[in-house]
Amino acid sequence: MLQSVPTSLRQRNRASEAQMLRTLNTFAVDLMSIPCVEDLFWYVAQNVVGKLGFVDCVIYQANDAQTDLTQAAAWGEKNPFGRNIINPLVIPFGRGITGQVAQTRKPVIVDDLLSDLNYIPDTQPARSEICVPLICGGRIAGVIDSEHPEIGFFGDAELEILSTVAAMTSAKLELLAETGRSQRRYEDLVVAHTQLTRETENRKALEAKLFEARKQDAIGRLAGKFAHEFNNLLTVIAGNIELLELDSPEVGSQETLQDAKTASERGAQLIRDMLAFAQRTRLVQQTVDLNAKVIAFCEECDATLSRGVVKVLAKDIWPVSVDPTALENMLLALTLNGVEAMDTDGVLKITTENVFHTLAEAPNFPSDLTPGRYVRLSITDEGRGIAPELLEQIFDPFFTTKTVGEGTGLGLSMVLGVMRQSGGTVAVHSAVSFGSTFDLYFPAIPIATE
Repeated sequence: MLQSVPTSLRQRNRASEAQMLRTLNTFAVDLMSIPCVEDLFWYVAQNVVGKLGFVDCVIYQANDAQTDLTQAAAWGEKNPFGRNIINPLVIPFGRGITGQVAQTRKPVIVDDLLSDLNYIPDTQPARSEICVPLICGGRIAGVIDSEHPEIGFFGDAELEILSTVAAMTSAKLELLAETGRSQRRYEDLVVAHTQLTRETENRKALEAKLFEARKQDAIGRLAGKFAHEFNNLLTVIAGNIELLELDSPEVGSQETLQDAKTASERGAQLIRDMLAFAQRTRLVQQTVDLNAKVIAFCEECDATLSRGVVKVLAKDIWPVSVDPTALENMLLALTLNGVEAMDTDGVLKITTENVFHTLAEAPNFPSDLTPGRYVRLSITDEGRGIAPELLEQIFDPFFTTKTVGEGTGLGLSMVLGVMRQSGGTVAVHSAVSFGSTFDLYFPAIPIATE
């Protein structure tokens, strides 16, 4: 039978009042530095209850479901293994004296365990027992239990002491719980902030790409309209130059007319490049073998490039559909740029490779490239490289880092326009002092139509 009993009149070997106050004071100070629930329970069992005149102590921890108690710490003869419990006892709420304390949330003292029907005999039977609950946040956090071999050993003094220890322990448990909740809230905030930052960065990146696409579209429309209008003027000029050549046989006049004709031809080439950038040039698509075209181009341009080209060509290259003349112009523009960027001992390399673009590998491909099969043609130089702040401008029409008269700034614009009009794209990788690589992605002809 569970009952509260008065303090025994017999003299007992318990801690002196001074020792008790010192122990509780030390406990109050040390509480602030105890980092976790496990350390707290072991500290209470060994350094608090163990120094307050109790011969043993077992602390049980309640589970989150509030259905079971599990031994979490112990002191005395029942725990000869130090800070380690072998096969910890699990007691359901409501079972035995300890389980009833957890269920009723009220402390109890049992004067004679052998006459109590709720007593669960231990390997070392005792005669009296005291149990106090640990209540944290309105829930049972655990139970502090102590037994003694003498009948009626525990009284009001022991109940007051153990209840004080339980209250201090519960307060620390609440602080640890709040610390845990604060840590989780902080971690949630960090995750949320990281996600927000990533979404903001993605949004800015998308806005930048949208701005770039709109800019290119606007420039393309302007360039296309200008090219058509200017082409009409050049046609008239070129026609009149031809008529003047027929009417002016003088040598001086012929030289002057030849200079005018050369200028009109350069203007016509500029118009073709502008139309290519605007994706309004007329491409005559043909099924070609890029390896064969690269080999033929390098053979024809050995003298023009003033150096050999290292070719790394993939076997069984997929056929692609491209305008052969436009392909030759793109190769010429990129190889000339590469040669001009290098010293005399620099190496120019052209490689080809079959690549398969999937959504899973999207980060490894240009963002404007749709998934599918492509042949990647790469032109790599060992030149000066391109500064990061210039990379976003190199495909703009008339943008050039060359001095006046050395370039029109339409070569890369033409390459980008032709590649996009052909269903592919061009990407560049560059590092200052380490050279540049231009990757041209040509859509492979579908297998069914190869």
